[in-house]
Amino acid sequence: MAQKKKEIVYLRKRARSNGTFALYLDICRNGKRTNEYLKLYLIPEHTREDKLKNKETLKLAEAMRAKRVVEIQSKDFGLDVSTHEDALFLDVMRRLIDRKEGTTKTSWQNCLAHILKYEPNDRITFREITPQWVRGFRDYLDTKAMQWAIDNRKRDVEPKPISQGTKALMFQKLCTVFNIAMREGIIRINPTVGVERFREPESDREFLTIDEIRQLRKTPPPNEDLAQAFFFSCLTGLRWSDIVKLKWSEVQELNSGTRIVFTQKKTGGLEYLDLNTQAASILGKRGKREELVFPRLGPIQSARISIAAWVRSAGIDKHITFHCARHTFAVMMLDLGVDLYTVSKLLGHKSIETTQVYAKILDKNKKAAVERIPNILDDPE
Repeated sequence: MAQKKKEIVYLRKRARSNGTFALYLDICRNGKRTNEYLKLYLIPEHTREDKLKNKETLKLAEAMRAKRVVEIQSKDFGLDVSTHEDALFLDVMRRLIDRKEGTTKTSWQNCLAHILKYEPNDRITFREITPQWVRGFRDYLDTKAMQWAIDNRKRDVEPKPISQGTKALMFQKLCTVFNIAMREGIIRINPTVGVERFREPESDREFLTIDEIRQLRKTPPPNEDLAQAFFFSCLTGLRWSDIVKLKWSEVQELNSGTRIVFTQKKTGGLEYLDLNTQAASILGKRGKREELVFPRLGPIQSARISIAAWVRSAGIDKHITFHCARHTFAVMMLDLGVDLYTVSKLLGHKSIETTQVYAKILDKNKKAAVERIPNILDDPE
């Protein structure tokens, strides 16, 4: 009986006239050889970035080679290797958006608007989206995407390019859709793998000092309930999304004090937080179990306007939003000497790396403080 010939899939490269190298699969099957070009290219390595880009390209090419091996072997054994790559990409993305709420949903809708600006075909399938398509979307974000593409209400505003942070956020959301498609078995190869991400800029996280909190406390607010919730966040670090849904059933009175046990809106994780006496006093008279602790907050959009006006009235020259109360809590805890790990747990962070951002803020403040010391060693002229 004749021995079956070995099937081998090699990843190879071929030089092109422009100095790049085209990657292709050299398939040896049943004694026959065929080439399948991957539409992936290696570039001359002049810089470290060039080397990193080639490394990611080779990583994607190797994944495509492995997929081809599985397809060939599965076909020989009569296995079903079909996927759902003909599913509509935007259908999956819209289902994901439907599960979001508030500002998170708005951000996802903005990403969808940018994708449609780049790719008007709303019937595009996963099969049609290649690494080249993904790179094209990245280039669109980097060079063409404008803020007016996502906010038709601001027609009188001069259109300007989106920020570096927005570029990183929009591209990450695209990657998230493909990660979900991988988990759901819609696709076998993620076309975003190997495409360079945007480097996120270090953002300044605005916060209030203790003196500024006291100054704000003395200033009459436009909305008393909102002010109480804001101070509660300054004292607990809770997000708006968790405060706005906080019910009395989640507030426990213990011998040692007051504790809230709640499920984080953002992460879905169950958290408990012991309140200090100041935070507990803000809660006021206990209501019924199913009632909200802060029932008259209104929408976040109104809260932004009210807080901005309140901060201006207090004479504080900072761009403060409700979320800045959480930043205030984090910086205040670190400034009071609480260790980074404990602050991370109080904030409900999954990774301590997220909390380290606040430590950097504190380092900047300390540096600025010591630089204010006048010249005390030299005699005045």
